[in-house]
Amino acid sequence: MSSKKHLVVLSAPSGAGKTTVARHLLATFPQLRFSVSATTRPMRDGEVNGRDYFFLQRDEFRDAIQRGDLIEYEEIFGNYYGTLRSSVSEAVQRGDFVVFDVDVKGAVSLRAAFPDDTLLMFVAPPSLDVLATRLRSRHTETEEQIHLRLARAEMEMGHQDQFDVVLVNDDLETTVRRAEELVREHVEGAPQQPSLFERD
Repeated sequence: MSSKKHLVVLSAPSGAGKTTVARHLLATFPQLRFSVSATTRPMRDGEVNGRDYFFLQRDEFRDAIQRGDLIEYEEIFGNYYGTLRSSVSEAVQRGDFVVFDVDVKGAVSLRAAFPDDTLLMFVAPPSLDVLATRLRSRHTETEEQIHLRLARAEMEMGHQDQFDVVLVNDDLETTVRRAEELVREHVEGAPQQPSLFERD
């Protein structure tokens, strides 16, 4: 049995499916909870402050940086994203199991801060062409923004070797089943609900 990991960290290029995988794991394993990141980007329809993100003003975020309150942070496409150090430290101390949905640099920073407690999973698209199709199908960004995301995706995919496992999301059911297996392996004794694919 592998040593217990309290921090399940998912990273992927935008549109590769990491948020879907994260939500599936949270629904399947009741003891997992979602780590809420801080961001300065605008709230999208359906999002809730404190559930999806902590939505901060830029000056609030910069103050948090100056105080050293963030394990990691980065400016992506004009907005800041980061992970609050206090919430992660408290979770590890309590023995909580936490799922993170972060960029590749954030994942590496979490591993550096909590080397014995992190399981890093990279969700990769089958190809950049497939990723481009997925991004365009969302109809949430301009073509220029999509090109920027694809350029960033190429960079992110170059960091796959820093992760414990790479899940190529060609088939969603296969991808989430493999993610479930990894959580069962590394989160010792994690109680599990029936898989969403096995429910009525």
